Amino acid sequence: MHRRRFLQLSLAAGLAASLPGCGRGDPLRVGIHPWIGYEPLYLAEEFGWLPDTVQLVKGSAARDSMSGLLSGQLDAAALTLDEALRVCSTGVDLRLVAVTNVSVGADMLLVRPDITAIEQLKGRAVGVELNGVSGVMLLHLLERAGLTTGDISVVDIPVDQHLEAWNNGLIDASVCYQPVAARLEQAGAVSLFDSRELPDTIFDVLAVTHRAEGRQPGPIKDLVAGHFAGYRYLVRNLHDAVYRIATRQGMAPELIRQALATVMLPDLAANQRYLAKNGTIETTAIRLAGLLEREGLMDKHPEHERIASQQFLPRRAE
Repeated sequence: MHRRRFLQLSLAAGLAASLPGCGRGDPLRVGIHPWIGYEPLYLAEEFGWLPDTVQLVKGSAARDSMSGLLSGQLDAAALTLDEALRVCSTGVDLRLVAVTNVSVGADMLLVRPDITAIEQLKGRAVGVELNGVSGVMLLHLLERAGLTTGDISVVDIPVDQHLEAWNNGLIDASVCYQPVAARLEQAGAVSLFDSRELPDTIFDVLAVTHRAEGRQPGPIKDLVAGHFAGYRYLVRNLHDAVYRIATRQGMAPELIRQALATVMLPDLAANQRYLAKNGTIETTAIRLAGLLEREGLMDKHPEHERIASQQFLPRRAE
């Protein structure tokens, strides 16, 4: 197993160490990247439901948000639970203030058509972003097949580069997610395994730094409220929302509908349950941190008393 030490991210953090921290009057800078589960925030921005206290900082992949948190250039980010834990393990304490979505098929293994079983990955080149949620998926699916990372050729590249690697014949399989998965399927890839077989394992969350939690509680509430405003629009105006998302992502509306069917978007009541003390998020985080540390995908177990908080959730649904 490759040991990921966040070398590039740590270098970025060192270079930016002298940057001034956010002040009370500065907007909350929130890292975000293309992912179907984050669309409520994009919709909130489009409709003006995010006030000036919140600024979305758009990247191409999770690594951009993780790097921004480590460098101090971001105050918050939309990440998977495992990505948030990896950031915490480097010493940047985070608080999880909302669950944006739960993967129920969105994260998947796509393969060349001649590969019909996970066991047949042995000796094949598999594209995976080890320091992202793909790394967690890879560990689980290999475990089911009785394989280890030593049995395959790991091609550790960002998910947004998988299509190019596939077209150039550099990988035989990809551990990825939407919208990259849909584009790979258009290029001839076949789905072999997905997160429906891993219930309550892959969560996406809004994570804020402890510094921001202490200095910008109002903007954090604005961020979470904006997410739920976008969520309500998506649920109540699905047809229009699908076309808006399709236009933004440059994809066919039908592909967006298919992508939405692979995630569960928790409402306020579900968020209250997920974020409760000793609730699903905290218990899953403990289990996941242990797995990542054992497999060398995280340097150390995050040290904090509580990682989730309900205090920034709206008091009631609108």
